Amino acid sequence: MPVVDMVLIALAGLGAGAINTLVGSGTLITFPTLVALGYPPVTSTMSNAIGLVAGGVSGTWGYRRELRGQWHRLRWQIPASFVGAALGAWLLLNLPETVFEQVVPVLLIAALVLVVVGPRIQSYARARAEAAGQSAEHVSRLQLASVVFATFAVGVYGGYFTAAQGILLIAAMGALLPEDMQRMNAAKNLLSLVVNIVAAVAYTLVAFDRISWVAAGLIAAGSLVGGFLGARYGRRLSPNALRAVIVVVGIIGLYRLLTL
Repeated sequence: MPVVDMVLIALAGLGAGAINTLVGSGTLITFPTLVALGYPPVTSTMSNAIGLVAGGVSGTWGYRRELRGQWHRLRWQIPASFVGAALGAWLLLNLPETVFEQVVPVLLIAALVLVVVGPRIQSYARARAEAAGQSAEHVSRLQLASVVFATFAVGVYGGYFTAAQGILLIAAMGALLPEDMQRMNAAKNLLSLVVNIVAAVAYTLVAFDRISWVAAGLIAAGSLVGGFLGARYGRRLSPNALRAVIVVVGIIGLYRLLTL
């Protein structure tokens, strides 16, 4: 592999690791980079998923404080992500590459709308809870079931393609849970990491020879550093600033998806 290509892939991994920690659409940097350098789409998807595991680890570790107090919900969401990712990886390995091409942009647009209107939905939910004599932080069984199902659905998507799964998770949790943006971002990082690990293991076991291990290693090295940087600076952003970053990156990602 030419040195220039190696540098480009490592830099793409760095950017993807940082953006995944902040928002969750870093694949929209690394995937087009690999495709532009001549890698087949499926090889790019699998190599990218494996490489971004390192960035997921560093990003999740950086947000570990914000995970406290969420385990009563995460104990249900983590298995949902695990099962969804396994199904998504199976779909990637067994279905034509074009199956989700028309669905992905629609999902991303819906997610961005939910990110924008999320605060109003949360305010409405809090008002209803208070009117019913419940705590503003109360989460009903229906809300919990909806969050778990949404987590499973995003896991399927993430196991198949990975791009923008973080935005979809933030959108779903923001619409259904009375949570702070930074805490939801921490949960998103952990759940996305679960999806990427499951997908990476599945790809390795089933399609070892179709993976570019050099590209995966370069993305891993870059994303590991990027994840630390994203956590360090992302935790300083206000909820509104973080929401704005998500929307801007999501719009850019939507454009990239439509022009791949």
